[in-house]
Amino acid sequence: MSSSVSTTIDFEAIKQLTFSEAKAVDQLIIDELHSDVILINEIGRYIVGNGGKRLRPMLLLLSAKALGNVSQNHLILAAVVEFIHTATLLHDDVVDESDLRRGKESANAVWGNAASVLVGDYLYSSAFEMMVRTDNMRVMGLLSKTTTAIAEGEVLQLLNCNNPETTEEKYLEVIARKTAILFSAATQLAAIISGSSIEIEIALANYGQHLGIAFQLIDDALDYKASTEELGKNLGDDLAEGKPTLPLIYAIQNGSPEEAEIIISAIKTGNRDVFNDVYNVVKRTKAIDYTENRADEEAQKAIDSLSILPESNYKNALILLAKFAVQRNY
Repeated sequence: MSSSVSTTIDFEAIKQLTFSEAKAVDQLIIDELHSDVILINEIGRYIVGNGGKRLRPMLLLLSAKALGNVSQNHLILAAVVEFIHTATLLHDDVVDESDLRRGKESANAVWGNAASVLVGDYLYSSAFEMMVRTDNMRVMGLLSKTTTAIAEGEVLQLLNCNNPETTEEKYLEVIARKTAILFSAATQLAAIISGSSIEIEIALANYGQHLGIAFQLIDDALDYKASTEELGKNLGDDLAEGKPTLPLIYAIQNGSPEEAEIIISAIKTGNRDVFNDVYNVVKRTKAIDYTENRADEEAQKAIDSLSILPESNYKNALILLAKFAVQRNY
């Protein structure tokens, strides 16, 4: 799946299916970011307006349309999901000491760590304030569990940093909590608000979970094959942060003892200077191919989860998004 032709046209066509709703969500985001604290406005608009695929809100909106229609509560929750995602990016960049985000200076590089953390907290608080407006306890319960799981994933990732003994199983547990759970929440929320059956709710939650894992696995692979311009961050960032991502875990297990030691040492020290040496081991052991194949498997599981939905352009778009997740180069 991941070796197919360019998917840019597919992605733009998918975006058009929720164009008017996405504009309404963007306006809601702008309105909610308005604060009499100027720095909140500045950082919030900088981050939210800084490109990005708006994938999580799009998933919620497409799921809602596949189930019938988009209500005001769907729009509110699409904005909530984007706020939570943006808050995690602000916190991530501080923890990872990143200076690039989507090809631009990260907020912490511009305003400093303290401001980034506090504005991230503001976005979390705003998200919870907005979700209360839906007056739906199941929505609040799901999003509370989701944000807790994201925080757990962040801490687990921190524990795995500079630890070359991290297993594939442990790594997948991190990305399931840290990344995939918000994809899953977005699609499940659409079903909850639409009043769908529990079977459809579970199917959409599973779709989002598998899609999120596939998406993160491709992100891992791109750190060793894309250009900085395509990726929007520095190549080798994961290595410099001592993150044992799947390409590295696989390369350690399948390289020679000497090759494994190159990667083990790099993870322990977070040494970007040996990126080329690490890259050569990753390439020779076909660790990128393995990672992409695992992503393909997850994307197919996501697609299979949609079989319960009636046929529509929106269901087809969800299928295409699963394919896009593993075919993209950014």
